[in-house]
Amino acid sequence: MRSKTAIEIYAYWDELRGHRDVPSRNQIEPAHIRNILADLFILEKSANGDIRFRLAGTRICALFARELRGSTFDALWLGEQTGRLRRVASEVMQHKSPVVLSASALAGSADRLPTEIILLPLRSPDGGVDRIIGSLVPLTRPLWLEATPVNFLDLDGIRVLDVEKTSLFLQNGPEIPLPSRQPNVANQSLAGAIRRVLHLRVFEGGRRD
Repeated sequence: MRSKTAIEIYAYWDELRGHRDVPSRNQIEPAHIRNILADLFILEKSANGDIRFRLAGTRICALFARELRGSTFDALWLGEQTGRLRRVASEVMQHKSPVVLSASALAGSADRLPTEIILLPLRSPDGGVDRIIGSLVPLTRPLWLEATPVNFLDLDGIRVLDVEKTSLFLQNGPEIPLPSRQPNVANQSLAGAIRRVLHLRVFEGGRRD
């Protein structure tokens, strides 16, 4: 993990779960993570299978220049990636596997902005694992960031975190990079290859020739 926010929320999530596989949403105390709340979000899986923002921090909403609460997680991503990201988030919950996503934030003609997203499964009050707490943080702060909203995220790679290992930093699973992109090929479809990392399916994509 490259962002301090992702490291901090993972450490907090890991402390809350203790010897269990997943902590409960009710265990989270906002006061304990108040310094990173603006970069955090909570996703919830609805009865029809949609994964929507239940909460989104102020810096995340400011990044996209809109309120994200109630909107779908996959709506942040390029159109051809939406189904793929919905499945990734669903499998984080199904397999109780934390995942780190590397992405590029796209904002008009501005340069691609490297961004890190972490997805950590949570139990809801009824005992089901149907929620995710996560963070979304740009890894640089270009001058245009405050004035130009991000339109979409473009997935670059996926890393599954192995929570059974004692050293978070030395024992993370390797990032699965997505195929390199060529400019001006936005209308071409993503590759359909699916790779399995540990017990989580990783959906590879990216625009190709």
